[in-house]
Amino acid sequence: MDNYLEDVKQQFKYYKMLGDKTISQLPDDKLFWQPNPTINSIAIIIQHLSGNMLSRFTNFLTTDGEKDWRNRDEEFIAFITLKPNLLLLWEQGWACLFNALNTLESADLSKTIYIRNMGQTVTQAINRQLAHYPYHIGQMVFIGKMVCANAWLPLSIPIGKSKEFNSNKFNKPKHNQHFTNEFLNPKK
Repeated sequence: MDNYLEDVKQQFKYYKMLGDKTISQLPDDKLFWQPNPTINSIAIIIQHLSGNMLSRFTNFLTTDGEKDWRNRDEEFIAFITLKPNLLLLWEQGWACLFNALNTLESADLSKTIYIRNMGQTVTQAINRQLAHYPYHIGQMVFIGKMVCANAWLPLSIPIGKSKEFNSNKFNKPKHNQHFTNEFLNPKK
């Protein structure tokens, strides 16, 4: 189970990196752009992710994951209008998540925690967020691709480069490594 904790931390880092790289490609004003009023901007998605992370992972093992101080509905109203403030919120959410995960031990994984009074194991709660956050980060990436169009820099294997990528993989001996290593720790 120690591998589980390391694996989920690595996967969360990977999805944060995708969000970071998306944010870095966009002009500041485009973080607040909405394709239409029913689609959240990247800023609104960040507000929601941060609100969720702060609520879920503050006192993770001891209090309900839906904190009484959270105003979820407000997360979907653009209340942040400056990129530095938005990035601060983004980093606060992730720091809360990683601080909580870094305190966990294998024995904690089978403990019961609650989200809105619904019990689940720590493992189930982590898996829940590991599905939720990439869903929204995928939305951020999609909006980034729409905004940047042909100037978009791929975040994974570029179109037309799969054969080259696979050839490189199969030219190496079989080995164990986390799939995110090459993206999080690229060789210079």
